[in-house]
Amino acid sequence: MRRLIQFSLTLGFAVSALLATTKRPNIVLIMADDVGLGDIGRHHSEHTGRAPLAPTPTIDALADAGMWFTDAHSPTSLCSPSRYAVMTGNYNFRSYAPWGVWGTFRPSAITSKDATLGTIAKKGGYTTGFIGKWHLGGDFYVKGSRDIYRGNDRGDVPLDVDMRKWIANGPQGLGFDYDYTLPTGVQGPVYLAFENGKWAPLSTQSKIIHYNKSSALDPIFVSDKGPGPGDSQWDSYRINQVLANKAVAFIESAARQKEPFFLCYWSPAVHIPHTPPEHLEGTAIRGTTPTAHTDMNRVVDWEVQKIVAALKSTEEYKNTLIIFTSDNGGLYDKEAQLAGHTSNGGHITGTKNMAEEGGHLVPLIVTWPNVVQAGSRNDTLVNGTDILATIASVTQVKLNEYQAMDSHNLLGSILDTSNYKPRKETLLQSGSTYQVMLRQGKWKLIMQTDYLLKSYTAVGLYNLAVNSYENAATNLVNDPKHAERLQTMIKRYWEVRNSRERTVER
Repeated sequence: MRRLIQFSLTLGFAVSALLATTKRPNIVLIMADDVGLGDIGRHHSEHTGRAPLAPTPTIDALADAGMWFTDAHSPTSLCSPSRYAVMTGNYNFRSYAPWGVWGTFRPSAITSKDATLGTIAKKGGYTTGFIGKWHLGGDFYVKGSRDIYRGNDRGDVPLDVDMRKWIANGPQGLGFDYDYTLPTGVQGPVYLAFENGKWAPLSTQSKIIHYNKSSALDPIFVSDKGPGPGDSQWDSYRINQVLANKAVAFIESAARQKEPFFLCYWSPAVHIPHTPPEHLEGTAIRGTTPTAHTDMNRVVDWEVQKIVAALKSTEEYKNTLIIFTSDNGGLYDKEAQLAGHTSNGGHITGTKNMAEEGGHLVPLIVTWPNVVQAGSRNDTLVNGTDILATIASVTQVKLNEYQAMDSHNLLGSILDTSNYKPRKETLLQSGSTYQVMLRQGKWKLIMQTDYLLKSYTAVGLYNLAVNSYENAATNLVNDPKHAERLQTMIKRYWEVRNSRERTVER
């Protein structure tokens, strides 16, 4: 079947032919939080020659059973803006908040004309579910009124906001039939869970309180993001278990339906606060790796294990396309690094939030039994925006000219069709350092900008084919031999950004 597709069919016909001979596949998108290449055990072993200090056997098994993309990038090197880009297939400059929608109560950057992962799957006839971290804003009422609250989510005193109901611009407004959502993951400052738009108490003793270090069950639950509205029974040690169990319940329920299902599972691990449970279903977790941070790598793997086990127990695994990735690069952990674990893998520069490769080069694994070649590698240049167009292709949903403006369909590459045309370039950006990047082939430009992008300075030019380690010694930005390339790439970046035209063919 794969050989026929590879050598004789166009991509559109290949997809139709494939789906005509098989059931429509379920789709599961798993996006971890702050997981870098080096946090995946298989990558660690390949690049160090040593056994991983924080094993991820389930994720490794997915890679062994499917395809590993070696040049995949999160749209930004920080969480919120990446989530907008993955959800819509748009570069961040198309958002009113290109550096991210950081407040729970800020307006959503997703507009009515945008496609989303949920609306595309829903249009394709899929039962849809979202579980996990949101960080894309939303609408809640001011207490005692029908006015939408637009204040801060962090406050030293109780906020004047009604947290019992998520009014609009949450997962249910974006095509998801079911959702169990943490507005800001585990880091707050909203420490609450919502199920289908309503506050979901974590215990029969739960109350909505002003949540801070003195009111928390454990002060560590309150991250550096500070105090805010919270569930009196909030427990970061078990929140990933709650999410994974919700995912299992969704899969078991959806598997009983006639329609295929799409599960969008965005884990809040391994973001701070690092609160690994002592055990997970009898398996010791806390203290089994160099740090609490790396313990959480094992938690992510356990979450994936629960999802895979549910797919297998419902006999849906063999007909499920699984995509695993991360919202940005890994965290810097000095103690873990001294012990021999580096989240960026050790062969590239940078970590989360940075413009260097370690800030945005992320794991991307695609598994689809009997369709994707087991143990395969793919060097195609990928942006996280590409996930949406790929899912649209699998579900055979057509996008209009205004949707997913920067989403390049990867299905031809996944199926290894002969007519697939890979990306030649992609735009990226850092986090709070306000740097923007252009990749053209293996060439990478970095420019320092201000928040409003009214000024810029080229600060980096690298040939990653020669040296993937970005430092002063490999920086060609001031090399006269590459002056023409530098100016051409600068011009191209601003040409794309200022035109606001589609960057990929539909």
